[in-house]
Amino acid sequence: MRLHVPIQLRWSDLDAYNHVNNVEMLRILQEARIQAFWADGDDPDGAGTAVLDSGVGGSTLSLIAHQEMEYLAPVPYLRKPLDIELWIGRLGGASIQVCYEIYSPEGGAPRVLFGRASTTLVMVDPGTGEPVRIGERARKAWAAYVEEPVKFTRR
Repeated sequence: MRLHVPIQLRWSDLDAYNHVNNVEMLRILQEARIQAFWADGDDPDGAGTAVLDSGVGGSTLSLIAHQEMEYLAPVPYLRKPLDIELWIGRLGGASIQVCYEIYSPEGGAPRVLFGRASTTLVMVDPGTGEPVRIGERARKAWAAYVEEPVKFTRR
C-alpha cells in the first residue's frame, strides 16, 4: 500500500529551462515526507502515518543519511498538485528508506511518471546525536506501507 500526498507546485519552482528545477524536486520530496510522517499537534486529522515528533524541540531528529533521485521526464508548471506516492522500502532498527514516485496530477490522462527517488532517514537523539530505535507506535503506523524498495531503471 502507498500513501498519496498532493504537492502544489510554485511558479518559482521553475528554472530557465521552463521545468521544475532539480533542487526544487528534492524540496517537493521533503514536503511530501513531512506531510506523511511528521506529527502536527495542531492537526488531529493528519495522516495516521504522521507519528514522528521531529520538529523543533522534538524527542527525535530524523536526519537524511542518503538520497537518490532518478529523473524520467521534465516536470512542467502544473496548476493541479503533483501526486507523490510514498512507501517504505526498508524499516530498519533506527532507519527507514522512504521511496517515492512522482506523478502528474491525479485524474489527468495520460498519467505521467516524472521520477523516482529514495531517502534514507536515521532517527537520532537530539541530545546525544546517537541513533535511536524506531518505536513501536511508528512501526505499527508504517507496517502497512512497507513494500519492495524503489527500482531505479538506469542502473
